[in-house]
Amino acid sequence: MIRVEHLSKQFGELTVLRDVNAEIKKGEVISIIGPSGTGKSTFLRCLNLLEMPSGGRIFIDGADILDKSADVPKLRQKMGMVFQSFNLFAHLTALENLTIGPVKLLGRSKEQAEKKAMELLKMVGVAEKAGSFPDELSGGQKQRVAIARCLAMEPEIILFDEPTSALDPTMVSEVLAVIRRLAKKGMTMAIVTHEMDFARDVSNRVFYMDEGIIYEEGPPQQIFESPQKEKTRVFINRVRSYSCHIDNPDYDLYAMNGEIETFCEKHALPKQTRNRALLLVEELLVVFGAWRGAQAVDIDLTLSYSEKQDSLELVVESAGDYLNPFEENTLSDQLGITIVKNLSENMEYRRVNNRNRVGLTVKK
Repeated sequence: MIRVEHLSKQFGELTVLRDVNAEIKKGEVISIIGPSGTGKSTFLRCLNLLEMPSGGRIFIDGADILDKSADVPKLRQKMGMVFQSFNLFAHLTALENLTIGPVKLLGRSKEQAEKKAMELLKMVGVAEKAGSFPDELSGGQKQRVAIARCLAMEPEIILFDEPTSALDPTMVSEVLAVIRRLAKKGMTMAIVTHEMDFARDVSNRVFYMDEGIIYEEGPPQQIFESPQKEKTRVFINRVRSYSCHIDNPDYDLYAMNGEIETFCEKHALPKQTRNRALLLVEELLVVFGAWRGAQAVDIDLTLSYSEKQDSLELVVESAGDYLNPFEENTLSDQLGITIVKNLSENMEYRRVNNRNRVGLTVKK
């Protein structure tokens, strides 16, 4: 239904979209997720030419809407859009908001438009508000009217631009329920959303956008449970990290410990977890640092806290010859390794790019 090739968009010197390629098939529900400022809303607005792309091609049912000979108004009628700020006409009632488009653009009679409008208002649960003006509606009711207004134009695809971001938490569920109902009916939809559970439940595919591109895409199970790329994993698990590179055997351990404590305090980690993290860092630095003697030190340390999983992970990488600290008789400091094993779980050693890599989860 929609095919996008090498789409780009610049605002002056700022590049928001740089090489977006995507395909949305009839009946698919696509959730678009990613950090703020990565071009998600701009991507949607380019699809129906609310923003004119700087480059690339957009095909709707095989027709390039950027071609000079394209009938853009007709092609755009195939796509409805629901905005985060509702965009209802304040001087019109809910019913009038639904009928004005079909009467003026689709040539429907007033009676036909009103009959269809009441059916749609009933479907989204606000039929009793047909005679109310937007400022007499709650945020959730306004958004449901906006969805009904979009449906009144009989689109083949609906674009949702963060439809719940302007709502109080108590109103989010009522809007998402309407979108779920549309999904069950087979409506083709592309939804920019920060509601991760909703995206997981309702989508056929998920686009993760970052760096001005669709950085990773796949079925919800892959994106949310086993993302293939690191930035996707960090976003999904809401991971925050502290990193440190040690290239001097006389590094300031106390200063580094202070930074680690500050990182742990920032994320409200229990004191016991903080103390265990500090001890694990110290023991692993001994394992990968002290054994070299006079040689130069080359160690990367990363401490990552996952808000979603409420877990603290420690990764230590070291240059040098093969050294798996979990193999018996590899090291003389068996007491240190025993401490590491007692204070952590999910321990793993890997040899990556001629570096020793130890990863573990700090016990709570």
